[in-house]
Amino acid sequence: MASTHTRTPDHASSAGDAADGRDRTGVGRAHGKAILLGEHAVVYGAPALAIPVPQLTVTAKATRHSCPGDGADEVSFSMKGAGSAGPTPLATDGLRRLVAEFKEMTDVVGRMCVDVLIDCTIPQGRGLGSSAACARAAVLAFAELFDRRLDAQAVFDLVQASEKVAHGRASGIDALATGSTAPLLFRAGTARELPLSLPGDGPAHPQRQTGHSTGTSRHVAFDGVFVIADSGVGASTRHAVERLRRKFERDAEARTDFVDKVSSLTDAAADDLAHGRRGDFGARMTENHRLLRGIGLSTDLIDALVDAAIAAGGLGAKISGGGLGGCMIALVEEPRRAQAVVRRLRETGAIRAWVVPTGRFASHDD
Repeated sequence: MASTHTRTPDHASSAGDAADGRDRTGVGRAHGKAILLGEHAVVYGAPALAIPVPQLTVTAKATRHSCPGDGADEVSFSMKGAGSAGPTPLATDGLRRLVAEFKEMTDVVGRMCVDVLIDCTIPQGRGLGSSAACARAAVLAFAELFDRRLDAQAVFDLVQASEKVAHGRASGIDALATGSTAPLLFRAGTARELPLSLPGDGPAHPQRQTGHSTGTSRHVAFDGVFVIADSGVGASTRHAVERLRRKFERDAEARTDFVDKVSSLTDAAADDLAHGRRGDFGARMTENHRLLRGIGLSTDLIDALVDAAIAAGGLGAKISGGGLGGCMIALVEEPRRAQAVVRRLRETGAIRAWVVPTGRFASHDD
């Protein structure tokens, strides 16, 4: 699909976009995500399953100001979040790349002098999509600020440009899942939504497109919940990806074995999800964790959290995200049991936890 955008006709002026509407504000929103199966293998072409985490929100507010004198664009980013004393400057190469790509893609004329304030509730370095969600929210804020209507592919391309700088090698799943309203099956750059519902939610309906997703799906009963536990240990996805890349360069057979096994697990888990087989799905999560641990991406604390979740009644559990710290995710049969799992995880060392229901949630614009 080609990236497209449209320009509001009455916004084109000889003075240039960047000179129009000073002190005007654009707002964009996104949310966190969690990987259910397939992380790391997805970079090598394997499928992956992800869910949106709507509790973890990002809002970007972009405000234009007068450009002093002559010179280059002046775009600043700052971030605030839970527990912060106030906004702190945010300077990343990924966001700088995003600005350049946005300006080129949307034909913004003149200098861009914009202050962007990002309110992010996603903890950073936990594999929950904070960088992609911040980039997506910023893209949407710029689009509103400069009266550009971006299609889903254009938004994906801009977020992905930022992610490639942030992580070195990005599969694209974060760029899509941070804007999705339903679970995603991601394969070879394309995502298919898997909308689910609890029993009695009503008839099936065609899926909604997210990113450059394809196909249709039907609502099915999968009445479980996911529990995400934060180990409190930050980790770099870029570091984990590069560490694994070097390992696989030394041992191509290990890479083939890992990718093949994870691919089989993820495909089978997608079928379990479609048919409501919670027990089988949970078992595949735990097996995926065993594979990730085997290639050196787990930690003693993450392993302890996995064991604790299962001992408390979880159907399966694993690392979620890049590993070497970050988060663990478990499948639990019902919300009441989830609270017992959360208590056990906190006792084991998790600093916080989130309970994420299956099924679709309303988009930020609904």
